[in-house]
Amino acid sequence: MRAMSRENVTQTSGANTLWFIGFIGALLYYLHAHSGTFWLIILAILKSAVWPAILVYNLFLFLGVK
Repeated sequence: MRAMSRENVTQTSGANTLWFIGFIGALLYYLHAHSGTFWLIILAILKSAVWPAILVYNLFLFLGVK
């Protein structure tokens, strides 16, 4: 068995944690807005997963980035 060298250790930033908190917040928001049938709950889960892309897309539209 090989010993781990210092080069093999990777560090992550807090961005993953912030994304997860944003996902949970969006999930709660969309579940509240789309509560009802099974398919509306699935739609809420999908919307909460892609909200960062929608946010960035609308930000680029607002800024006029082409």
